Formats: sequence, C-alpha cells, structure tokens
Amino acid sequence: MSVLLRSSEITKKPVVTYGGEDVAQIKDVVYGANGGHVEGFTLAGRGLFAGPLKTAIAWSSVVGLGPDAVIIADESSLVPTDAMLESAVASGAAPGGGDVLGSQVLTDDGTALGTVVDVIIEVSKSEQADVVGYEIDPAESLGRGKNRLLIPLPDTLAASGEHLIVPAAARDFVRDDLAGFGAAVEDFRARIKGQ
Repeated sequence: MSVLLRSSEITKKPVVTYGGEDVAQIKDVVYGANGGHVEGFTLAGRGLFAGPLKTAIAWSSVVGLGPDAVIIADESSLVPTDAMLESAVASGAAPGGGDVLGSQVLTDDGTALGTVVDVIIEVSKSEQADVVGYEIDPAESLGRGKNRLLIPLPDTLAASGEHLIVPAAARDFVRDDLAGFGAAVEDFRARIKGQ
C-alpha cells in the first residue's frame, strides 16, 4: 500500500521524535538523482519568527510520514544540511536542489502540457518516497480548461534548462485529482515499458 502526497503537503509539517519531542518543521524537500526520489528534507525552526536550521533529515532516517507530522527516532537522526545536500549531489541530483516549480512540461513531440506548480510523491511501505508526477497549470493546447491537472512521470525524466520532457503518451493519463492517479501512473509506466 502506498500514499500519494503533494510536496506542498509535506513542507511545514512538524518533525517529531518517538518520544513526542517537537524538534523542527520541514522547510524544503530535497530530491535525489534525476528528481526521481526524495533524498531528504531541509529544516526550519518552529514558531512564527524561526528561520532555517543548519540541520536536515535524510529520507533514510524518516520512520513515519503521517498526515500531521514527520517522525524520526530521535535528534541523532538530524545531520548537517550541507552533508545531506552533498550526499544528494553525489547520488546524481542537480546542484542547488533542482527546483522544478515553474518549469514547463513538454511532450517528446513538442506539445506544451503546462507549468509545474507541485510535485506528486508516492510514499510506499517499502520505505521509499518516489516522484511519480507533477501538478500543472495546464496549457491551452491540452484542451482541459484552467483547473490544475496531474500528469504522470516515467521512471526517468529528461530535463533541459527550464523544460521537462515527458513521453507524448502522458497526455492519455492526465487526471484531475489524486484519487485515481496512482493507477494512472502504473498504467502509464506499463505502456511505456511495453513500447
């Protein structure tokens, strides 16, 4: 069983220990190689005037991600932010975090699908957090109105500057809510592998 979450639903969640200690809140999600999985999180202090912390959490230290908090065993799970970011870059992530928000999504046949406004993450019981799609403000060429849409991603993604390239078949699996999106991602990836 897995759960789909928007990246924006994870940011600002409190980080708590098994003992119930509130140690921080999520500031940013850090993605690994090719933006295909979550490498970890940078942290901010708790409270109205708290700023960024110099500590982070590697995804491997997360023991639970629930609707209300990110759970770690204890404060020994926290690592220096620079060390976690260096680890992400060593795994093949883009230096600087590879932020995709605001990037244009194009099909490999050149059709503009829209602009990325959020990232869809699948958290599975196998302790992985994989990027499986984007939430986009759709382009007119998609012919689906102005409501935000979810577009599935292949296992690997091509990126060029400010553009993200997906197979043209992705158009057939666009959804407008998370309810059936997990199945759409599976069907999309199965079609691509079958080609």
